[in-house]
Amino acid sequence: MKLSDTFKVTTPGEREIVMARDFDAPPDMIFDALTKPELVQRWLLGPDGWIMPVCEIDLKVGGAWRYVWRNEENGREFGMHGEYREIVRPERIVHTEIFGEGESLVTSTITAKGDTTTLIMTMRFASRAERDAALETGMADGVAVGYDRLDEMLASTASRK
Repeated sequence: MKLSDTFKVTTPGEREIVMARDFDAPPDMIFDALTKPELVQRWLLGPDGWIMPVCEIDLKVGGAWRYVWRNEENGREFGMHGEYREIVRPERIVHTEIFGEGESLVTSTITAKGDTTTLIMTMRFASRAERDAALETGMADGVAVGYDRLDEMLASTASRK
């Protein structure tokens, strides 16, 4: 089984989306990929044709983060931002995510599992309607593409060591 086959999206409650995937990399590498701007800008891009010209991360409890994406073809932009609530290297990151009018609480857990590491991202929305609206954007498909890029980046980084 390819590790990309491990990507799963579930909705365990009325307000949650849980996305999980296994990676062939240690927890520290995945934590860095989630928290270092120069790495985030390489993989968190969504569909082809998008770039991330703004990636600001103040990695501390109470610190802010902000991402802006731009479509290279049509120049369209969108962004999101939030604040870190909890950081436990390399196991857990909790932050808010404000996109448009909605705010969610995102908890990412990073767990070693034999030769692989599982990344689980749980998003908790203010309402079922907000959760459903997020799902309707195709967000999960974008995350799957991003995680494929992350997997490639982790593999190329590991091969350089």
